[in-house]
This record gives sequence, C-alpha cells and structure tokens, in this order.
Amino acid sequence: MKQMSLSESGFERKTKRTRKREFLEEMNLVVPWAELVSLIAPHAPQPGTKGGRPPFAVDTMLRIHFLQQWVWRGVAQA
Repeated sequence: MKQMSLSESGFERKTKRTRKREFLEEMNLVVPWAELVSLIAPHAPQPGTKGGRPPFAVDTMLRIHFLQQWVWRGVAQA
C-alpha cells in the first residue's frame, strides 16, 4: 500500500492571520490600484539605454507611498 502525501490527504497548510496580512488585504480592497497605476505609468521613469539600475515598478512604489502615508497618519493620531 502506497502512503498518501499530505496534498492528497486534504491537508492544506494554513498560514496565521496576522495584522499585517489583514491590513494589506484591506488595502487591496479599498484602493483601485490598476486605475492609479495606469494614470502614473506614463510619467514614471523608464529603464535607460546605457544600462544601470532599473527603476522600481510603479505598482510597488505606489503601494510603498500609500503605506508610508497611512502609517504616518496613524502615528500622528496616536
């Protein structure tokens, strides 16, 4: 008899629901990321022809900016 693997037995790895994960999921529900990225992307820096360090993705920079603003407001209100 062959032993069943964990995936075959229905065991799914559950991850802990952290405050960080809940906050990021709520942020994804509230903010229309695709619309904002489409507005900003034409003005974002593009990779140069000489090489060098490529710029960060617009989506990543926008999320970091929003996160910094929300955390700063939370600290200021506390």
